[in-house]
This record gives sequence, structure tokens and C-alpha cells, in this order.
Amino acid sequence: MMIHFILPGDTLENIAEKIRLENPVYLKEFHNQHCLKEDRIVDHLVPGKKLLLPDFAKIKVYNDKNDAPFKSQELNPKIVFDPIGFDEKFKIKIKESSNAEGKISEKSFSYIASLQWIKNELGEHLFHFTKDQFSNQHETKMESLAIESMKSLYPIEVFVNFKGEILRTALKKETLNNFKQIKERLIDLFPDKYAKIYLEEFEYVVLNPDVFGQKIKEDWFLKNYFSSFRNPFENGKSFFEMYLDKTLLNVQQTAKLTDSKEEILLHQTLKSKEENQDDFTGNVTVFKNNGMIDSLNAVYSYKEFSVSYSTEFSIENI
Repeated sequence: MMIHFILPGDTLENIAEKIRLENPVYLKEFHNQHCLKEDRIVDHLVPGKKLLLPDFAKIKVYNDKNDAPFKSQELNPKIVFDPIGFDEKFKIKIKESSNAEGKISEKSFSYIASLQWIKNELGEHLFHFTKDQFSNQHETKMESLAIESMKSLYPIEVFVNFKGEILRTALKKETLNNFKQIKERLIDLFPDKYAKIYLEEFEYVVLNPDVFGQKIKEDWFLKNYFSSFRNPFENGKSFFEMYLDKTLLNVQQTAKLTDSKEEILLHQTLKSKEENQDDFTGNVTVFKNNGMIDSLNAVYSYKEFSVSYSTEFSIENI
């Protein structure tokens, strides 16, 4: 038996964590079984009083019961990936902002993303991915050119593994075979020298599979939807890595208790956060039967050269 003098701010939970007792309910139980009647814990810990702690052997006995709340099935869900027959549309909203010494700049836009499962072959799932109905807050001619150029390439092929992680992207053979006509149509729609320069660069990306694949894999929808968030849970937590704005984020997620029999609610944060480090939070709703995302809300922020940047991103099944 050990003795701990209760300090202001102490809780059963944080003391249990320090002594590696998984279920804090046994801390109160042990103390009340061994203390004097007048020292029993009823509701809250009282600073200055003694708290009797179990020794390491007794802690092991308690932990072997495996009944700590974070070990429950609800907080350690198994997220499957079974996309066969999946064909859904999503409303995507993105808001980007920067703050340079009080000077705030914002840009927001939205679009509709379509995701259709095509087939499963050699352990890979093939999806067709399309973006449409763009709505820009500050629409410019170059933005319109960029949108029209990308629309001419859809649907894009997206290959993912059996865990739902993106492997690669590619253009359909028909699109590549018809690209000369696609480019000519775009030149007719945007007949100026700046558009011509853009379309030359666009052609280079389209005709170089590695470059094109890397560009498409930077899409926020694809990076979030086909990330490694389906990794197994253990002791109430799951961990995965994700690139956002070319920065590798180490993310941890927990499951939230819900009465829903059809959905799993996940909360995502950075595994560790230090001062001036990137920050990320996400809330995701996933269907239990197939592991596909129904909705997602995420905020990512970072600081670079005294300028703060933030991106708010949301997915909503429509």
C-alpha cells in the first residue's frame, strides 16, 4: 500500500494514470476499503487529505479485469472498408485564411464531389472521382480556366488498397487519347496569351502520369476520405499519418459514444502539439456497415514567417 497526499487539482483519473491503474474506479474502491470511516471518499477528493493507493501487484490484479472504460468495444470500433456498389455525391466547402500582423485575407469556395466504386481487381478498389458545380467567392478568369480544364479530365481514376488508403490516381485512356481535342476546345474558350501559357503547363502535367498523380493526390477530399484513419484502435485510441499542405501530420483519434446503430463518430487531433506547431482537429462520421465517410469537418492551421494560415474543410453527403 502507498500513501498520496491529495493536491489541489488532483482527480481520480489523473492519479490513476500516474500509477498506471487503467480503471480509476478501483482507486476509490481500494481507498474506501482500507481507510478509516471518516476518511472515505464520497464525491470529490479533498486537498490535504491522504489517499491510499494500491501497490503494483494489486494494480496488476485490477488491470487484468480489462474493464477500463477506454477498453470498451464502443470506444475501440473496428472500421471496415467495404465500398462495393458505393456511388455518392458530397458537398465540399473550403475556407482558407491568412493573418499577417492583423491583415486578414480570406478565400472560400465549394463544389460537388462524386465518388463511384467501379471494381475490385488484384486487391485494389477502383473509383471514379468527379468535381462539379464550383462556387468561388472571388472568381477570376484564371480560376475559371483552371476549373474548366480540370472538368475536361473527369472522371479521374482513383485506386485504393483493401484498407481504404489511396495508392495512385490516373486519367482514363479515352481522356488521354482525346487530349488534343480537349486542349483545342479550351484554347477556343480562353483565347489569350496567358491562357495559352497555362494550357501549356496543364498539358505537361496531364501527359506526365507521375506529375499528374502527385497533383491529384494533393486534393483535400481524396486525402481525407482515403487516409489511414481506418487503422485499428487500441485502448481507446487509433493513430495515422496524413499529409496536408505538404506537411506530415501525426494524428490520433478517439471514438465518441453515440446511440446510433449505423454510424461511428470519430474525433481527431494531433498526437502531440507544441507551441507554434501545426494544429489540426477533425470530426468524422463513418458508416458502420462499409467504413465510408458520411460527413467530416476539419480545421488545419500553421504559422510560417510570422504569418498564420488556416484552412477549414468540410464534407457532407448529399
